[in-house]
Amino acid sequence: MRKIVVHMSVSLDGFFEGPDRDIGWHRVDDELHTFVNEQLSGMSAFLFGRVTHELMADFWPTADRDPEISAPMREFAGIYRRMPRIVFSRTLEEAEWATSVRHEVHPEDIRALQRQPGGDMTVGGADLIRTFRRHDLIDEYRLYVNPVLLGRGRQLFDGADTPSDLRLVETRTFGNGVVLLRHEVAR
Repeated sequence: MRKIVVHMSVSLDGFFEGPDRDIGWHRVDDELHTFVNEQLSGMSAFLFGRVTHELMADFWPTADRDPEISAPMREFAGIYRRMPRIVFSRTLEEAEWATSVRHEVHPEDIRALQRQPGGDMTVGGADLIRTFRRHDLIDEYRLYVNPVLLGRGRQLFDGADTPSDLRLVETRTFGNGVVLLRHEVAR
């Protein structure tokens, strides 16, 4: 059965974005981007909230036309274009090619997606991650902890109403100081 995996960068104090949606503190260098590309290239779908979808759709479809971008960014643009996307939004009615829109998260529909053949799926967007977590739909967390303390912003797991038992399955330290903490949900 396909897993649903969270891939998110967070600060050491648990924020995924700073004030005014700032993510300029994310330390994504070529080593880290290459690793993330390897992880995502085997996935079968991106599951996005509307805000994450719009941020991604504003840049990645044509990013590799810019001669100044790095090779890992160029590679990710191709991964983004070929990967099917499902956007969960109450307001969005339609989206560009390779993207379907769903207005609600129905756990039985997500579990049916998981039973289909193919690679794991990655979920992105803090609100969508909270919703998936509330429905116990997340199988694994891959958090890229950046060596920075923000002190304020938006926390990834604020408002969680129940604890989740996790099992650490991998750690990796990158040259830029980012540490991957990979946890599976203990079921």
